[in-house]
Amino acid sequence: MDPLISRRALNRATLERQHLLRRTGGSVTEVVEQVGGLQAQTPHTWYTGLWNRIAGFNPADAADLLLSRELVRIALQRSTIHLVSARDCLAMRPLLQVVTERGTRTTFGKRLAGVDLDELAAVGRALLEERPMTFADLGRALAERWPDIDPHALGQGVRCLVPLVQVPPRGVWGRSGPIAHTSAESWIGFEVPPMTPAELVRRYLAAFGPASAQDAQTWSGLTRLGEVFDSMDLVRFRDDAGRTLYDLPDAPRPGEDVPAPVRLMYDFDNLFLSYADRSRAITETGAAALQGFMGTNVMPRVILVDGVTAGDWTVTRAKGVSTLTLHQWEPIKVLDEAEEEGRRLLEFLAPGDEHVVSVLDGPSKP
Repeated sequence: MDPLISRRALNRATLERQHLLRRTGGSVTEVVEQVGGLQAQTPHTWYTGLWNRIAGFNPADAADLLLSRELVRIALQRSTIHLVSARDCLAMRPLLQVVTERGTRTTFGKRLAGVDLDELAAVGRALLEERPMTFADLGRALAERWPDIDPHALGQGVRCLVPLVQVPPRGVWGRSGPIAHTSAESWIGFEVPPMTPAELVRRYLAAFGPASAQDAQTWSGLTRLGEVFDSMDLVRFRDDAGRTLYDLPDAPRPGEDVPAPVRLMYDFDNLFLSYADRSRAITETGAAALQGFMGTNVMPRVILVDGVTAGDWTVTRAKGVSTLTLHQWEPIKVLDEAEEEGRRLLEFLAPGDEHVVSVLDGPSKP
């Protein structure tokens, strides 16, 4: 029988691989690759995800890598925008292409009926490689060729067919810009062989293991990964519910007694989005609190205490004063530590402001 691994041990293994037990001295690119990319559909909140993981993190370092094209923001896992290295962008996107295609067919397939998709891809690519464009501008340009087709559907069809990166200044710390796109190949300027399914599973386990095939499917959006897991040389465990979990033989699995510091997570951190069973990081109380945000466009910024959900945090700014509020979903036993981490985060987010940390009971309002 496969050895039992406890929920707490799973928690510590994940936190170790996500650099959440201690901040690392590794480079930004190394960390982004190690954690399997950061979900980055918002322009800037993912910088806090790097601050949580890298000792002495300077946001200008990540911004410079976006400008130099070593990092890019592109639709990948679950067809959501992720921050990844240029290498991972080119290697992962061909394998994950089917995920984007699936969603686009469901939403826009009927509106693209009669359009030659190969021609749409070619025309869209040419337009975007001539100059980066927003989807609204792209749709209008494509409508000159297909005047009877919904321009929005045309633009989204190109998003599905052509790997598109969001170009700076969008996503650059302290700056703003239109959500403009060009092709990944033209932006990056070199080629990388595509990943195999087994290579993608290895990258997933290195960042999130031990985990099940269903967990990897939740993270990636792919299906039928169970066959891939079974074909690989992996160690196996069973969790408290009897599920089979897999891991890389030489991956770190710290003991349950390893302390986990308070972490103030950003709103779309993959720690909470990369498992079918999220109980290694989300408590029952946390799941109930998160349920209150369902159906909104708001994701809470979660507080981790002893490695699991204990509350969320918000920041408001008025007249040169930035206030970080800790919202307790349940009593935080190490409140002094949480407040100190809040003050450090304010130094990162608003270094020129006066800082206030406050505490409230109950989750914040969506």
